[in-house]
Amino acid sequence: MYICPVCKKKLKRLDNILHCQNGHSFDIARKGYVNLLTTAKRNPKNSGDNAEMVKARTSFLDKGYYLPLAEKIAQTAYKHLCGKKQPMIIDSGCGEGFYTCVYAKALPDAKIFGIDISKSAISHCMTRVHTSDITNCEFAVASSFELPFIKESADMVISTFAPVSNDEYARVLNKGGKLIVVSPSARHLFELKSAAYDKPYENKPNIYGLNKFEKTDEQIFEYKQTVSSTQDILDLFSMTPYLYKTSAEGVQRLRALDSLEVTCGFCIQVYTKKDFK
Repeated sequence: MYICPVCKKKLKRLDNILHCQNGHSFDIARKGYVNLLTTAKRNPKNSGDNAEMVKARTSFLDKGYYLPLAEKIAQTAYKHLCGKKQPMIIDSGCGEGFYTCVYAKALPDAKIFGIDISKSAISHCMTRVHTSDITNCEFAVASSFELPFIKESADMVISTFAPVSNDEYARVLNKGGKLIVVSPSARHLFELKSAAYDKPYENKPNIYGLNKFEKTDEQIFEYKQTVSSTQDILDLFSMTPYLYKTSAEGVQRLRALDSLEVTCGFCIQVYTKKDFK
């Protein structure tokens, strides 16, 4: 299923090595993932979330705050797969695997491939599947803008709070393939911004330029959630772009909170690949 990131030829497995016909090879790590992010494009050792960021993200997600979202995405995926047997799904920008594992449990007949540019995140993905005895997932360190998959091999791509690649998603999806894009709604975490900023603002809609797709469904999914400790508030904060935009005074205001009710708001969009003739 994987292709070589150097020459784009199909990779085959021999023992614990993936290799192509041109002699390029990639070791499968002890945990079971493969690193297909080449130094020609970016340094695979320090791309994406580092170990500390992965730890904070894992700690927050494992509390279940975003579990309703993960289950909603899985339900949406099931609906739009339309009963397809053994579908192949790519979780593009999968992070540390929380969402991917929810999809894998909800869609046991699917084969799910998670990719992320963070080696630390992908390593944790493998920890998740091993501890949960999940067998229908594979993971690779790779970029959403250079997916290591055969042309027209996937039935669905899911992108949750991750970069969106019009051309690559269209390339790997088969005829009529589905793309699910999840982004923040206007009021997502507005209360967190109200605590951190003097002038909080609503999120603007994302514009993706998906000219190779037709939008076929869109829904706003929102619920209230009480973040129940200072550490959880700070972990949530560290998962957002606000981390890089907030003053020291704003951070101190967050540190003074021991709980915070927030709006968890998401826009779930479903696209269908256009049929180019």
